[in-house]
Amino acid sequence: MPYSEKLVDRIRIALMDLDIPKVEEKKMFRGVTFMVDDKMCICVRDQGLLCRVGREQAVIELEKDNCRQMVHGGRVMKDFVYVDMENFQTSKDFDHWINISLQFNKKAKVSKKRKKD
Repeated sequence: MPYSEKLVDRIRIALMDLDIPKVEEKKMFRGVTFMVDDKMCICVRDQGLLCRVGREQAVIELEKDNCRQMVHGGRVMKDFVYVDMENFQTSKDFDHWINISLQFNKKAKVSKKRKKD
């Protein structure tokens, strides 16, 4: 399923409204990933979000049953959760996911750059 351009625009606007200075968009994870300060922050996949919220916040959100843990190649990615569209229909819910992703982004480490052959 292709990713939602409407949702990509919604995130662009949210990040511009928050005046986030260093944002880059990259196509990855079969969608569009928003890199903030050279760190993956939030991604639009299909009709949902992939949010990098950190392990502690992921546990809190998973207990609320409003997201699911990211599993990549059989490995649980503890800092990441998938959020389906029905869990960010309201502006309040959408802002929640943007804000907790940006909060963790301040603490997150930059991924090591892969060398190109």
